[in-house]
Amino acid sequence: MHLHILGICGTFMAGIAAIAREAGHRVTGSDANAWPPMSTQLEALGIEVMRGYAPAHLDPAPDIVVVGNVVTRGNPAMEHVLDAGLPYTSGPQWLAENVLQGRHVLAVAGTHGKTTTSALLAWLLEHAGLAPGFLIGGVPQNFGISARLGRSRYFVIEADEYDTAFFDKRSKFVHYRPRTCILNNLEYDHADIFPDLASIERQFHHLVRTVPGSGRLVVNGADADLARVLAAGCWSERVAFNEPGGWEAEPAEGGWTLRVRGHDHGVVASPLAGRHNRDNALAAFAAADHVGVPVPTLVEGLAAFRNVRRRLEVVGSARGVTVYDDFAHHPTAIAVTVDALRTQRQGRILAVLEPRSNTMRLGTHASGLAASLRDADLCFVYARPDLKWDAAQALARLGPRLSVHADLDSLVAAIAAAARDQDRVLVMSNGDFGGVHGRILRALVDSASAAVDDPRKA
Repeated sequence: MHLHILGICGTFMAGIAAIAREAGHRVTGSDANAWPPMSTQLEALGIEVMRGYAPAHLDPAPDIVVVGNVVTRGNPAMEHVLDAGLPYTSGPQWLAENVLQGRHVLAVAGTHGKTTTSALLAWLLEHAGLAPGFLIGGVPQNFGISARLGRSRYFVIEADEYDTAFFDKRSKFVHYRPRTCILNNLEYDHADIFPDLASIERQFHHLVRTVPGSGRLVVNGADADLARVLAAGCWSERVAFNEPGGWEAEPAEGGWTLRVRGHDHGVVASPLAGRHNRDNALAAFAAADHVGVPVPTLVEGLAAFRNVRRRLEVVGSARGVTVYDDFAHHPTAIAVTVDALRTQRQGRILAVLEPRSNTMRLGTHASGLAASLRDADLCFVYARPDLKWDAAQALARLGPRLSVHADLDSLVAAIAAAARDQDRVLVMSNGDFGGVHGRILRALVDSASAAVDDPRKA
């Protein structure tokens, strides 16, 4: 069967492409933009990606068009699909009908931590010999690919609450019918499609309704918003983390102490920094426990886990300065990422932020950004031309630590001028940020060369 995917370079749709290719289908796709790691993943798989949305991309007609939620009415390719009467479906629907039927689905939902938790859960099952399939919104370094069909009945999926497609406004995750479901946390996000937190809670309630009575809900016991979701109805086993009597962790020398249902399992060494990642690990542990993975195997698996690309990933170093890449694009995620980097070693943190997501560009979280950046030593913000708010004004309470730039050249120059030995430059965006990571490294190298040429600049 020939599938043509509209919006193929999105993290979810690129995963659909990888799974369909592995299942033996011919896969092509169209997208307006492409950047690593998904563009490189598709290239490595030999999947043809056509730039833009020309109707000619659909000639000859594929057997089915799989439509990403980035595609809207008015899109030339989509208008051709409708006019020509070509068969089409959404990515979540195609996955549900062609991959997830009859499998034990382990879904990871929540505002934050979905990608890391789902990657860790897939790795824990792999380490236990269960050979799961998975679809994750990033590239886990243990696997080197964001999605695979798998060789067992288990399938791990990052369960996003964003809408499915322009013709299906339900959240993606209602298609997945999980038997094991993690609810990591819940905050207001996606202001472009949800008017308030209550509307997101309603979608999470719909997800809870799809979990069978013999299934398991793994829930953050410290999250009051999730408690409201479960108060609206819960028909499955509820297992909590961050709650006495559930799965608990406390900081300890060399890691954290693991306690499960009141039983102490000793100190666990984790490669993941930050309290938020302890929560992610506890959630993944409790989910893997549901399919029979013993605690010692979980602990061994965690020690061997390599995180997802773009999660505090070191891009490179120059002039004694280390540049990190991170996907953080919500005030809470920004705050915990800065905190996690702070705990790793000494040295200033230069936070570099692109407010790129729809919610960020609308300004929904503008009032919380200054607080999320308070632990950074210097803050550099790219004021994109499509921002609907004044970044300098919204972040003014950061005082002299703040530097706002309307173009990337001046942003990079300012970072290179401010950086000094042992600094860590933390770049945060949910896009490619114009390749700013490499540009910063090149600017650092160039400034070092200039200092050698002219000692007065050293």
